[in-house]
Amino acid sequence: MLYWIAEQLGFPGVLNLIRYQTTRIGGAIATALMIGLIIGPRFIGWLRIRQGKGQPIRADGPQTHLAKRGTPTMGGLMILTSLTLSVLLWMDLSNPFVWSCLFVTLGFGAIGFMDDYDKVTKASHAGVSGRTRLILEFAIAGIAAFIIMQENGTGLFLPFTNRMYIELWWFYPLFAAFTIVAFGNAVNLTDGLDGLASMPVIIASLAFMVIVYLAGNVKFADYLGIPHVPRAGELAIFCGAMIGAGLAFLWFNAPPAAVFMGDTGSLALGGALGTIAVTAHHEIVLGIIGGLFVVEAMSVIIQVFFYKRTGKRVFRMAPIHHHFEQLGWSEPTVVIRFWIIAFVLALAGLSTLKLR
Repeated sequence: MLYWIAEQLGFPGVLNLIRYQTTRIGGAIATALMIGLIIGPRFIGWLRIRQGKGQPIRADGPQTHLAKRGTPTMGGLMILTSLTLSVLLWMDLSNPFVWSCLFVTLGFGAIGFMDDYDKVTKASHAGVSGRTRLILEFAIAGIAAFIIMQENGTGLFLPFTNRMYIELWWFYPLFAAFTIVAFGNAVNLTDGLDGLASMPVIIASLAFMVIVYLAGNVKFADYLGIPHVPRAGELAIFCGAMIGAGLAFLWFNAPPAAVFMGDTGSLALGGALGTIAVTAHHEIVLGIIGGLFVVEAMSVIIQVFFYKRTGKRVFRMAPIHHHFEQLGWSEPTVVIRFWIIAFVLALAGLSTLKLR
């Protein structure tokens, strides 16, 4: 909105600063952070009153988690509120990439909200059926993938090469939708400990803020040998809003958590990161930067696969963060060490920009 107003006025005087993406990145971070910190206490109080017993805690999970009974969930609504307001305030709303990312974020958030609401009202872990969730997620991701494809083409670019790519043609929308859905659910599976998902999401957002900014600038893209995606740089502001909203939520989610993110937040943030990666033609790099989320998801897939066929468990408990808790690691130890891993993987993903 501010960009449109400044553009209509011809970017006079100090409003000329709004022309620059770097200015709006800083503004988006600060705005989302401020909104999140302001609405947080009242929002959490409202959730606590509305939910009563809060998020159901697994009886078969780590026994230390039983002390978390009564903690409200759906804190992702706080994230989505501050994120959306910041995006609408600072971004160029004529950019189709803005709306595709916002569509996935809010769409996945709505699916997560339905799941959280079902769990809270029925005091059950079941939630919305997996089949229904996936159908809705693929429908939303497919629409976003089609919009992105119209702007970007259908090539899958390979890291460590000078703009070498594989042409996927009609298969590209399926691949792009799968990337978005898979990453949304990977982040969702990671959200099991206080602060475990939120900080790695912030770290991944920082990494992709750099990537989309460079990919959207023709000079930087040519110098680095990465695919140039016109107008993709605007999504650096979206990443900034995710960072600000994530930091505000982490303020209340730090151990002991006053609120849980829930599927409302984790599914939305994962879907947003997947959409940003698809837009920037860095889908494979997403697997490196978000490697922690990939490992979490794979641990569940491996556990289910082997248990159904052999009756034996590969891990003491899945997702893998619970495995380490069962080995005797305290929750803060697991969280901080996983943060370190997320940071190292983000650096490894960023190194692909130069290693060509």
